[in-house]
Amino acid sequence: MRLGEVVNPDAVDNGRPLDGVRILALEQMQALPYATQLLARLGADVVKVESIHGGDLGRSSMPAVTDPEGRSVGATFLRNNLDKRSICVDLKHPEGRDLVLRLAPAFDVVAENFKPGAMQRLGLGPADLAAVDERIIYVSVSGFGNLGDSPYRERPAFASITEAMSGIYTFTAGPGRQPLANPVGALGDMSAALYATIGILAALRHRDATGRGQHVDVAMLDSVVAMTDIVSNFWSMGLRGGDIGPVLLTTFRAADGWFVLQVGREQHFRALSQVIGQPEWVEDPRFADRGGWTQHLDSTIRPAIESWASTLTREQASAELASAGLAAGPCATDDELVVDPHLAARHMLVEVDRPDGVDQPVLVPGNPVKLSAVAEGPERRPPWLGEHTDEVLSAELGLDDEDVADLRTRGIIA
Repeated sequence: MRLGEVVNPDAVDNGRPLDGVRILALEQMQALPYATQLLARLGADVVKVESIHGGDLGRSSMPAVTDPEGRSVGATFLRNNLDKRSICVDLKHPEGRDLVLRLAPAFDVVAENFKPGAMQRLGLGPADLAAVDERIIYVSVSGFGNLGDSPYRERPAFASITEAMSGIYTFTAGPGRQPLANPVGALGDMSAALYATIGILAALRHRDATGRGQHVDVAMLDSVVAMTDIVSNFWSMGLRGGDIGPVLLTTFRAADGWFVLQVGREQHFRALSQVIGQPEWVEDPRFADRGGWTQHLDSTIRPAIESWASTLTREQASAELASAGLAAGPCATDDELVVDPHLAARHMLVEVDRPDGVDQPVLVPGNPVKLSAVAEGPERRPPWLGEHTDEVLSAELGLDDEDVADLRTRGIIA
């Protein structure tokens, strides 16, 4: 799917579910920007407030492209800021802070993901925004939360830090093995983004009923613990140190690589036995209960499955298992993922043309939320740094060219 393309064009006249919702986002990196991008895709107008000193930290990530002014625009920024506008304001300057306070009443949501306490010190905390408009929904996303009294509240955090603290790294590594850091990308960021999105939608609905805004507070560690619920849940039920109980859940080798298979019920084990040509397993006392599956995995089950799959590709093996009602899938490479027919059919990769002359477009994940009565697209490219500063200040605050030029000359905007 390319920028500007529209999916389900017959639904364009239906509008989008968040049309009219406006978000002022004092954001950086991924946890909050992914949330506001998702809301923008659903119709919200998102104005992103960036620092005059280089903007969102995600712009300095690698790999990167260069914008028309020759400035670096990193991958983290590119994949989290479609469909937004960018303004540059010096929040540390009193006049910069006042610009935000003056803008805020025109927006439904003011959202930030700085370290706890930073916004209060700038005079842009929840109480400051409520003082200018009690209907504003204030959203905070941080490593360990703003509300409550976490012992970690003052610590800086990236996704991998909260993932490690959730217990999932040592759980999946197993006893005595070195945990693998960041094994599936930014789970901490994405989980916090999704819960922030839910919180925003819930607060908007609550405001419809009460007329009041509130503070929505999302901690990355809370979000990851919710996503990796088996760690605490299994511990409470007697499974410790990464033990997932008597279930087959692992990868197996095929002729061209690896595929994953999950077998957790007796009927599925019977189906597996038939597919791989081992029907006698059904009556084998070694496999009379699920504990036998894991006990004899490496000695019996793995050799049999991998012998059966040795003449099949990962996709062929997975397809045969799926046809028998078994959940299996190939372990894809990056080269295979970007041409996957499912992703093409679901418009899950958006092509963003590069402004620096490289032919290969930047690929950004599409919107996973598919609505039958809502058109998808057209997407707009991520904004260049401060691209919409003049436009927003003029439209929202009535500043003329002379006013804007004066603010820029004095380093309050950029």
